[in-house]
Amino acid sequence: MITIKDFMELVEYRITDTSDYLWNCYGPDARSMDSWNGGHEDNGYTISMVFDTVNQTVYELSAYDYVRDRAYRWINPDYLTAFKDECKSRNVEDLAWEGVPYIELDVVEDILEKASAIVAGEDYDTRVMVSVEFSDSELLTYMTLAHEQDITFNQLVEMALRSAIANHRNS
Repeated sequence: MITIKDFMELVEYRITDTSDYLWNCYGPDARSMDSWNGGHEDNGYTISMVFDTVNQTVYELSAYDYVRDRAYRWINPDYLTAFKDECKSRNVEDLAWEGVPYIELDVVEDILEKASAIVAGEDYDTRVMVSVEFSDSELLTYMTLAHEQDITFNQLVEMALRSAIANHRNS
């Protein structure tokens, strides 16, 4: 999980704004903390965290890249259903800003890597990381298959996922 320390280090301890989080999905002690270096017009960024002031739970972390018109968001999986339910009850179109949807990230390392590169003004991988789990026997089978095809295990998994997505879209 993401911690407040992760956020503080990510933004180099530069906090530009804080506010109460006005939705109910994260409870009464939720607060938002932001770090930004200029708005959309300045080709800047905003990194935002929603956390609990009592128990320090991080509910979400968002990274707004105004240079590339991209918005990434990780929501703590323990609170994702509550967040989606509140979006639905409020009839809110879940956009980062006009015409720009959030790119939802499930892997903590993915949001931290992207946000870190955005803060540093560096290029970053815009692909979305996906967590996959295999038994030991499955892992051995797939690693052997990748070796036989002279590709990396990650390349094999990426090919399989792309194929599954394409098949799903075509059905």
